[in-house]
Amino acid sequence: MREQIQTNASGPSMSHRTNKNLEDFRAPTKVKLALLWTSLMFLYIYNDYFSLYTPGTIADMTAGRLGPLGQASASVLVGVSMMLAIPSLMIFLSVSLPPLVSRWLNVVLGVAYTAIEVMTLPNSPLFYRIVVTLEMALTTLVVWYALRWPKADAPRD
Repeated sequence: MREQIQTNASGPSMSHRTNKNLEDFRAPTKVKLALLWTSLMFLYIYNDYFSLYTPGTIADMTAGRLGPLGQASASVLVGVSMMLAIPSLMIFLSVSLPPLVSRWLNVVLGVAYTAIEVMTLPNSPLFYRIVVTLEMALTTLVVWYALRWPKADAPRD
């Protein structure tokens, strides 16, 4: 027998009525965008972590090389740090900025990060390409949700 959750004055309660409809929550666009950026950061972390297990990576790190970016100079490290800091900040900024600013910032950065991800595909191991494809799907969804941001309801008199 299926159970249905009903809400009463004291909170949720269980009912033994059959019901195929489950309670749904429509997340606001700001929350969806923040969750997409959060998911993206997890993929970045795990892909970079698993990359440590590819042959030659640790030796390159010990020699001060940062993959295709070459020597790990101060400017390269600052650039890479900023590139990874921006998606982290977008988790908060997507929720806290005014909708119009958040919308266009998400569109611009979503497109930019999709392009960056495309550039990491050539000559990458299969596991890396799979995760980067997921990253591109997330950044594409960032752009899609930002462009489809619902209009605010007209004020009622």
